[in-house]
Amino acid sequence: MITGIKGTRRIRRATAVAVTSGALLATGALTAAPAQAVTTPSIVAKGGYVMNNANAKTLYTKAADTKRSTGSTTKIMTAKVVLAQSNLNLDAKVTIQKEYSDYVVRNNASQAHLIVGDKVTVRQLLYGLMLPSGCDAAYALADKFGTGSTRAKRVASFISKMNSTARTLGMTNTHFDSFDGIGNGSNYSTPRDLTKLASSALKSSTFRTVVKTKHYTAKTITKTGSTRTMKTWDNTNGLLSSYSGTIGVKTGSGPEAKYCLVFAATRNGKTVVGTVLASTSIAQRESDAKKLLNYGFAKLG
Repeated sequence: MITGIKGTRRIRRATAVAVTSGALLATGALTAAPAQAVTTPSIVAKGGYVMNNANAKTLYTKAADTKRSTGSTTKIMTAKVVLAQSNLNLDAKVTIQKEYSDYVVRNNASQAHLIVGDKVTVRQLLYGLMLPSGCDAAYALADKFGTGSTRAKRVASFISKMNSTARTLGMTNTHFDSFDGIGNGSNYSTPRDLTKLASSALKSSTFRTVVKTKHYTAKTITKTGSTRTMKTWDNTNGLLSSYSGTIGVKTGSGPEAKYCLVFAATRNGKTVVGTVLASTSIAQRESDAKKLLNYGFAKLG
């Protein structure tokens, strides 16, 4: 009988522990939802995509494979093609031609305000390309790294390299017909493809350094050999100042493209990369991107 009583007490104690544990588990479920139960955000942008940079696993999609005009997010590929050149010398100098300046004026394009006749290094051109989104810098790089006997042939060669790189990366819904996003009717990509591109470009330490830089002041060499201190270039990517952990990547805009942003951020050792295309304003594309980054990190736990 005594043994039976002890056994009963043990059972009661075990039951009480089980009930208490169950209550705690239930409470925990209410206060800390599992990662997969995170509410999917709603964004204004017509297209969006987010992935885990570590394994390319998809975290969010919205019309992720719909082809759209990309604006200056095209310049991610411009930078990637330059940085992929064999025996690249970032300190090699490029003389700024009048055509580069005329081009941005003719197209009312964003520019780095490069001065005709100045000698500018490839490294400086990359900053001029990615921070103020200089179409003059893009032109200079395409002219420098394309091949051919005329400027037109060199530019066409460079754009061909952009497209061959896109094919190599598996960007199956992408085509470039410009070096800067000012397309001729056939410059398009998708949120998924641009995210793939950004992830690949971020493997370059030079690219990473450039796109996370908020401000950069270039010192160029003038025609007479003196040093010119350029007006500081400010990065058009507002996330660098407003979203903790942001490491890049590139803005884009235009009458057809609307407002685009390819973005990446790292928190707790995890990196999320994504794209929003055709949002409605600068503020809205940043709001869309922040929602997607928060969602991506929540999904990763």
